[in-house]
Amino acid sequence: MAPNYPCKYFNVSFPQEYVAHVEINRADKMNAFFEAMWVELGQLFNQLSYDSSVRAIVLSGAGDKAFTAGLDVKAASQGTLNDSSSTDAARKAVALRRHITPFQDCITAVEKCEKPVIVAMHGFSLGLAIDLSTACDVRLCTRDVKFAVKEVDIGLAADIGTLSRLPKVVGNFGWVKEVSLTARIFGAEEALRVGFVSSVHDTKAAAIQKAIELGALMATKSPVAVQGTKEILNWSRDHTVQDGLRYTTVWNSAALQTKDVSAALLSGIQKRKPTFEKL
Repeated sequence: MAPNYPCKYFNVSFPQEYVAHVEINRADKMNAFFEAMWVELGQLFNQLSYDSSVRAIVLSGAGDKAFTAGLDVKAASQGTLNDSSSTDAARKAVALRRHITPFQDCITAVEKCEKPVIVAMHGFSLGLAIDLSTACDVRLCTRDVKFAVKEVDIGLAADIGTLSRLPKVVGNFGWVKEVSLTARIFGAEEALRVGFVSSVHDTKAAAIQKAIELGALMATKSPVAVQGTKEILNWSRDHTVQDGLRYTTVWNSAALQTKDVSAALLSGIQKRKPTFEKL
């Protein structure tokens, strides 16, 4: 565990310079999430976002069985979902809203993280796994992975991000409706075909290694350029083309003043690897 990241439910290591590896660490429960875990996840990614020694992040799950089996249903059923402290429907609704919104914010912290996040999924990757992975920037998986938007099987509409992000990730609204309304399992080849994942690997180790290689490559680029690219892509996804162009203009009016531009251009002319200051 990295000394600056004393997490209880996540392992944090640095396999390459500027690359952080975050591993969900509850393998005995198939990495299922309960409240303390998602709170810690949000805090962790907020910290990584501002760490100048981090330029890319890899996310994976401990153990052989699952990236994450999703929400720990037993813990959830004993918590807010089983709250009978009030019989007033409006007050129950307020309590649930106050519970759901912070949960959403913790997952959104992955998307809002200034650094690119590459997720490597294996085994069971259900429910919350889809919420979490759609908040990441690049998704990889193993050949034996089992995906599902599982929430309708437990009487819920997915409320932590899948229904908002998955259609924009794959660009196939009919397919998203099908897997969300049926909760059926789909595998690596289907995920690759619809564009949910970028590549499929034979083993968990191979998927993580590829994710680290991608992160290491991103980390060699100007951090000003990488962070700006992620920000503008996410903004443009949720706005019109004209809005995106305008936002890019405003963003780059500041960002283009960086020394990174001249450093990158000069290194290309001199045929050497550029180095960039921490950000």
